[in-house]
Amino acid sequence: MKLEKNDDSMLFSRTEIPDVFFTEYLSQASGDAIKVYLCLIFLSKYDKDIKLNDLSKKLNLSFATIQAALTFWEELGVVTKKVNGYVLNNLQEIELHKAYVPNLTLSKEKILDNEKSKYRATAIESINNQYFQGIMSPSWYSNIDLWFKKYGFDEQVMMALFEYCFNKSALHKNYVQAVAEGWASHNIQSYNDLENYFQQYDNLNKVKKAIAKKLGRYTPFTQFESDYIEKWFLDYNYSLDIINIALKKTTSKTNPNFEYLDKIISDWHDRNLKTVEDIEKFMAEYKTQTKNEKALKKQTNYNNYTKRKYDNLDNFYTNNA
Repeated sequence: MKLEKNDDSMLFSRTEIPDVFFTEYLSQASGDAIKVYLCLIFLSKYDKDIKLNDLSKKLNLSFATIQAALTFWEELGVVTKKVNGYVLNNLQEIELHKAYVPNLTLSKEKILDNEKSKYRATAIESINNQYFQGIMSPSWYSNIDLWFKKYGFDEQVMMALFEYCFNKSALHKNYVQAVAEGWASHNIQSYNDLENYFQQYDNLNKVKKAIAKKLGRYTPFTQFESDYIEKWFLDYNYSLDIINIALKKTTSKTNPNFEYLDKIISDWHDRNLKTVEDIEKFMAEYKTQTKNEKALKKQTNYNNYTKRKYDNLDNFYTNNA
């Protein structure tokens, strides 16, 4: 007797996706990229041969969007491009491989059992419970431990890092690491450092708004313009009062730009002028010096003027009639 099972009905079939997709990849993928990946998973079960143009029509996405999605998944190692198509890699194997890379990652158990890192372990578990509902993937544990070592953050700073990214709705590894690198570039290690940084950043935004108002600017600053303001305020440590002096010098200009302002302010900085009083004194002395130079030049030109000489006055009175 021969028994056969009828598995032909697509109505009762299902497509399985490993949980690691949701913990490791979902947050950093766009909606279009997810659509493309899910469709590829579905089609791969049936060994379907489909062209990108057909996939574009099937998903109602542009050809360029399909290509961008495939490039995105390829860069993450989720798919591998072959001569005649793509191979969908096993996500669980990918994460398993990451977990066993020497000297870069530690298992959750090793991190939590390390008595020297008990405060750090408490912070990591708090992150797990607050931002991952207690189901944070193992790779997050190893990444957080790596960031602790790489950037020298204390536990409060690491907690603040995840709170910041969570509030930005960007809790995925690439974004978290980018923010961490930004904080580290400003020498943030303790929570006190972080508070000072946020206060400075808040003050910087106030300065930008004040400059925009004085310039009658209603559009956002470009990145280059913002970089100039940050240099004046953060690097040169110049207050808005000092920057205002430079802004006043633009009133006589038809189209003042930030390069013009930067030349003025950078010149002050190069001359080691640190306060409003220093700058006003310098400007007054420069004005006096310029005035004296003009007067001297005028006097010199007058003295160099050769007057006509009349040696024979008899000729002057000669009757030419």
